[in-house]
Amino acid sequence: MKKSDKPNVLFILTDDQRYGTIHALGNDEIITPNMDSLVRRGTSFINAHIPGGTTSAVCMPSRAMINSGKSLFHLVDCGKSIPEDDTTMGECFLDNGYHSVGIGKWHNGTESYARSFDGGENIFFGGMWDHWNVPVCDYAPDGKYEHEVKFTPNFSANSTPVSVIADRIHAGVHSTELFSDSAVRYIENYDDDKPFFMYLSFLAPHDPRTMPEKYRNMYDPEKITLPPNFMRMPAVNYGWSSKGRDENTEVYPRRPEAVKQHIADYYAMISHIDDCIGRVLEALESRGFSENTIIVLCGDNGLAIGQHGLMGKQNIYEHSVKIPLVMAGPGIPENRIDERYVYLMDVYPSLCELCGMNIPESVEGKSFVPMFDDGKYVTRPDLYLAFQARIRGVMDERYKLIEYRTEDIKLSQLFDLKNDPYETMNFFGMTGYEEITARLRARLFEYRDEWDDEKILFGQQFWQQWRQYEQAEVHGVAQPKGSNMQNQLSEWGKK
Repeated sequence: MKKSDKPNVLFILTDDQRYGTIHALGNDEIITPNMDSLVRRGTSFINAHIPGGTTSAVCMPSRAMINSGKSLFHLVDCGKSIPEDDTTMGECFLDNGYHSVGIGKWHNGTESYARSFDGGENIFFGGMWDHWNVPVCDYAPDGKYEHEVKFTPNFSANSTPVSVIADRIHAGVHSTELFSDSAVRYIENYDDDKPFFMYLSFLAPHDPRTMPEKYRNMYDPEKITLPPNFMRMPAVNYGWSSKGRDENTEVYPRRPEAVKQHIADYYAMISHIDDCIGRVLEALESRGFSENTIIVLCGDNGLAIGQHGLMGKQNIYEHSVKIPLVMAGPGIPENRIDERYVYLMDVYPSLCELCGMNIPESVEGKSFVPMFDDGKYVTRPDLYLAFQARIRGVMDERYKLIEYRTEDIKLSQLFDLKNDPYETMNFFGMTGYEEITARLRARLFEYRDEWDDEKILFGQQFWQQWRQYEQAEVHGVAQPKGSNMQNQLSEWGKK
């Protein structure tokens, strides 16, 4: 087999893996030898973020941004599908002479999958699922994925069967092993002079947190360290804490021993992923592909698991919008830690540049490849963050401003990320922080306009609420009942 001049690309995407879950990047409690090897072999972006989400299923818009390179407010239906006018990452590789194979989770519609890949195996069209009973499709050369099966998921609140797009329910094999087995088979049997692009997308460590017996007791909950921002009750009740599915995975008040068990199970699932990634890397090595393969490892969003009294990712705190991003391979510096800001949607155009491909006009992400050779180059000096119509935020190299505007709450938070990375001290309204707040608010308004925030329903609702509160202040109208955090927590305790 003739080796291509262009590098292969292996894109590994995990589900709900937050930053701080790789041993080599500072977590001494977790065991991730294969992720650690990628850290040593490549560049780790320790300030990689997603912009947030416009739906409770944050991973859906996140994955749409990854695969389209579009910004959050330019997605169609929160990323439920990717329109034909937007060239997907897989399409781009196909157009440039690659074989493109999609394995595992695809959360952005069957049509966009069909035009993104010319091969695949064990394709899962959906969001979360039971890891031991995954409904999967075989690759369809005609691009039609229409067959449905009925299944009663064990995580359902009732016993009502649901219809899912699938050829079969793959029972008895954990999703992580199912998908990694497919990746290994593809690599072991690959025999073409074209380079390949592999999109390997896991369901784990998303709940339900189940794993093979080998990993079940891998971590002792009593030895797990609770994060400094662990709270028994939500720091802010912004109308989500009481009704979100993720938040109901543990009762209020959050018990330290229960949260430690959640973290132990979460770590076990990540270690399971790590072992399976190791098998994929071994397959690359055995076939002689390692030196000419760019490897991307990233999560689609973070997860609170007890931080700020939350369990999910429906917020814009660092634990939920900051994700692991490691890249290794040709053209990428080895054993480097990069602290500069990037968005996850910037990976697509960066891969284009690394692989000598033109960046499609539909892509709005920015290539961060110049950062590899220029220590002063800045791809993104600051970041815009959002969750539904409830929260907006902006952060620069040191400070982060979070604004809550709902029917019941007007609340602002200002964090010094340099001295308080766990976001525990709110400096908003304190003497000496007026200029910082004004500067970040001005930038918030600029981003609002630049990102067309008010052109979608969620943005319209947020900024309408913002203006209503401004008008109320001008006329001396009392603040909403949730404007004071202490009052809000008191109200929460009555529910």
